[in-house]
Amino acid sequence: MEKEDSIEKKVIDSAAAEKVDLDTINLQAENHNELLDKIESLYIDNEDPKLIHEEVNGESGSHEIQNVGSENQDEMSRSMEKAYEEEQEPVFDGTEIPGVETTRTSSTSSLDLDSEAQGSAWPEKAVALGKIVKDKSVVAVSNVFRRLSGSKDEETQNVPDGEGKDDDSNDSSKEEEDKKTGNEPKEASKNPLERFGWNPLAMIKRDLSMQGNVEQGEDNSVESPVPPPSMKGRILLYTRLGCLESKDVRLYLQAKNLRYVEINIDVYPSRKLELEKLTGSSAVPKVFFNEVSVGGLAELKAMDEGGSLDEKIKELISEEPSSEAPLPPLSGEDDVSCSGTVDEQATIVKKMKETISVKDRFYKMRRFTNCFLGSEAVDFLSEDQYMERKEAIEFGQQLAKKYFFRHVLDENIFEDGNHLYRFLDHDPIVSSQCYNITKGISDVKPKPVIEIASRLRFLSFAMFEAYTSEDRKHVDYRSIHRSEEFARYLRVVEELQRVELQDLPREEKLAFFINLHNMMAIHAILLWGYPSGAMERRKMLGDFKYVVGGYTYSLSAIQNGILRCNQRPPYNITKPFGGKDPRSKVALPYLEPLIHFTLVCGTRSGPALRCYSPGNIDKELMEAARNFLRNGGLIFDPATKTAYVSIILKWFSVDFGKNEGEVVKHAANYLEPEKSEELLELVAINQLKVTYQPYDWGLNC
Repeated sequence: MEKEDSIEKKVIDSAAAEKVDLDTINLQAENHNELLDKIESLYIDNEDPKLIHEEVNGESGSHEIQNVGSENQDEMSRSMEKAYEEEQEPVFDGTEIPGVETTRTSSTSSLDLDSEAQGSAWPEKAVALGKIVKDKSVVAVSNVFRRLSGSKDEETQNVPDGEGKDDDSNDSSKEEEDKKTGNEPKEASKNPLERFGWNPLAMIKRDLSMQGNVEQGEDNSVESPVPPPSMKGRILLYTRLGCLESKDVRLYLQAKNLRYVEINIDVYPSRKLELEKLTGSSAVPKVFFNEVSVGGLAELKAMDEGGSLDEKIKELISEEPSSEAPLPPLSGEDDVSCSGTVDEQATIVKKMKETISVKDRFYKMRRFTNCFLGSEAVDFLSEDQYMERKEAIEFGQQLAKKYFFRHVLDENIFEDGNHLYRFLDHDPIVSSQCYNITKGISDVKPKPVIEIASRLRFLSFAMFEAYTSEDRKHVDYRSIHRSEEFARYLRVVEELQRVELQDLPREEKLAFFINLHNMMAIHAILLWGYPSGAMERRKMLGDFKYVVGGYTYSLSAIQNGILRCNQRPPYNITKPFGGKDPRSKVALPYLEPLIHFTLVCGTRSGPALRCYSPGNIDKELMEAARNFLRNGGLIFDPATKTAYVSIILKWFSVDFGKNEGEVVKHAANYLEPEKSEELLELVAINQLKVTYQPYDWGLNC
């Protein structure tokens, strides 16, 4: 008894000396719980995060953290920032090696300590416990503020798991969770740019302003480019696809810092007749200063040498074009995508959507949004189309096969009864993450996918030729954003909603999905801005989607699901498509590793931006591999017997070989013959050192 009293006395004395007791610790926890509850309630009410921050700071006096004494708000803020930096979890987007660190706790106390020793250790435990309560509370508050600082659009979407997060089988469960938490997917805006209240080119502008000779270690500050002179007149440039002289004139006008409007007579066939009428010939390039035909590159250089070019430019600055001057092209001019046969089935579906009851319903202990019953659809079709019930069911199956709607769990095509179905544009993933269905289901009869792919290839080639550098490694995003070709591209991709992909040949499928992937990446950058970190890159790869053939495809799904034959992305444990996913039937029949030298996501270390055609796809893939590897993708130093290899070959090494040696052998086949032979000899005798190049995530502008 005396020994126990002695231990208790020591505990009390030590606790008093440290000014710490359990009541204080409990008070800390209660105060922080009240503070967190307050923040959560304000967050749920959708108040402005700035107002929430002010209100929390306003009440911070009543929620002081007490350990040795009270701390002021500045110390609290500094500790929150420090805790945020220390506790922030690493973000991995499927293409970077995650550096996850695990912390382990070990106990240094012996199990056979006597009661006196344990009692003497109690004050230190109390102090440690108090510190834990304080630190964890600060981290919890900082996490809430980090969540509040996110954009409003992100509140309605789940955080992606990486490149592999694109399985539609999880759509319904995600939708159910969103419904429970009040974060229902929002209706897609008819104008994609209206979804965001910020300038999508702001990040591109910032990236441009920060470009410099970083690799050489020089000063990163560069002079701002001189803006083109403001002119009342206009410069028109007539060109055509594949014309080298047209490219030279573009470069010349850009070097002179002159703003011009390009009219490609292949994109605008009617302008070819206009050019013949104005000049007597359809030969290009032709430059017009207002109504005056200047000529081509030779004429421009002659004017520049004679001094008359500057005089003409001064006239353009002060004089407006006359009525005789050719006009810039209008939006939609000569665009066949604006025409098409109206789909009678689409008209029926539109009326059906307005008539039957579409609402949230429960099915198999789960809630699904915007659904209708199969029996209600059969009732409508029977009355509206004057069909027997059996005929109405068969007609409903035809509509489902045309991707107007489908079962919420893909359990059947279409049946009568209490089965739940959902229209394509009512799917929460489609309405919130797909950007080629902003106006709802297209009412135009679907065209063959080969025809649509041909037009997409034509527009892509026109944009790449006009708005990229000569080596196709740098992209003029601003010019693409305001070009008619890009506006026409947005109209064409809307036609992909209900196309048939099942019977597409391998060559057509390869060219189509490579070109679509690269244009989707440009579309995402123009709409969302260039991702500044791993989390935003992961969001762009997994959450920016198109509806193609009735199903959603992200950039990751196209790369890893279709082009890589449904292979796991780097450092992921799941495949893009599940076993029952209909998209797995669209995947290529066998792996083509050379696709990694064609896919572009807007980074500086990526391949050159090119357009691929089905007729020469295998030849073009080999050319892309040679172009990438011979221009920095694989640098061989014979003196040190070292190969500096793009890290892309490491990320996707499984596509090139079973080990590092096989990967290097595969890449060496596309180098110059002399380098390839020497490299292969070193690989054979196991004397080659392989070093992987760091990846430059900067924007390729």
